[in-house]
Amino acid sequence: MKLKYIGMLLLIIVLAFLYFFINPNDVDFLPKCPLYKTTGIYCPGCGSQRATHQLLNFNIVEVFKQNALFVLGLLIIGYHLVISGINYFFKKENNNYIYHPKTPIFLLIIIIIFWILRNIPYYPFNLLAPH
Repeated sequence: MKLKYIGMLLLIIVLAFLYFFINPNDVDFLPKCPLYKTTGIYCPGCGSQRATHQLLNFNIVEVFKQNALFVLGLLIIGYHLVISGINYFFKKENNNYIYHPKTPIFLLIIIIIFWILRNIPYYPFNLLAPH
């Protein structure tokens, strides 16, 4: 079990170094979005590789320009880690809303709305498309 976590940690470190040093705009070997390549429609994840590169290089404004939903995902992960950490280290029982039964439905609605809006080619919606 410990080996599994060590392997996952090593994979995360290798990917972080890869995305820190390599800008996905400058190379062809990183995967491209198959939906965008075949249809020209941005999926909710389009721009996430570039956003990861920008985040690791502390270009927060560029992260928003690549994928605003990426930032929401980071906030949700941060919230989960903070609540879990408080509960673990301080022996608390704070409610983590990530586990609420309606949270997945709420997040799915946000993702679908974002997906639709970022594909509208008019201002201000075109600001949601990756730049």
